[in-house]
Amino acid sequence: MIELEGLERRFGDRVALEGITLDVPEGATLAVLGPNGAGKTTLLRVLAGLLRPHGGRVRVAGADLPRERWRIPARVGYLGHDALLYRELSGRENLSYHAELHGVDGDRVEELLAAVGMGRRADEPLRDLSRGMVQRLAVARAVLHDPPLLLLDEPRSHLDPGVGEALEPLIGRGSGRTRVLASHDVDGALDEADLALGLRGGRQAFAGVATAAQARELYR
Repeated sequence: MIELEGLERRFGDRVALEGITLDVPEGATLAVLGPNGAGKTTLLRVLAGLLRPHGGRVRVAGADLPRERWRIPARVGYLGHDALLYRELSGRENLSYHAELHGVDGDRVEELLAAVGMGRRADEPLRDLSRGMVQRLAVARAVLHDPPLLLLDEPRSHLDPGVGEALEPLIGRGSGRTRVLASHDVDGALDEADLALGLRGGRQAFAGVATAAQARELYR
């Protein structure tokens, strides 16, 4: 599902990612670990087609980046720090808009509003909702088009524990999707993951099967 060989990404003269090489098979979960500034979010944004790679080979969900970036939106669900929703629109309006973009039936919108527990407040503008409620709607947006690959950047941030559990069928292991999960929760992420990528200063510290002790070294 994901093939990286020598991935590089820069911001001006600053190297954000360098020499990232790994393979993530279909159906697997990859945990991306590392301290703030390690390159976790940059990596997910490259995989989502939101940032252009500056070097190396990048293949995501059957698309070669950046040449075939146009194929990515239909195959990838991205849940980042920005909800990618319009604050002046309601949850239902936001999801309906994205449903039209992806050619998804309106019934799917209602199904997901119920699944994330936002059915009763679906017609309120996002500006009036709590951060946790907006995050629930962002989860619904990310899976709306049933993508085979999910890119999740701290997906449980701002969520109450009970709500996080309710979202497991959508973005958890039980979803059956290939997942890339960026997290500071070493133990939680490794429990969910089949593989791990450790980043420090934009460089790859390890890739493959990792222990919690090995991952904690990234933060020292």
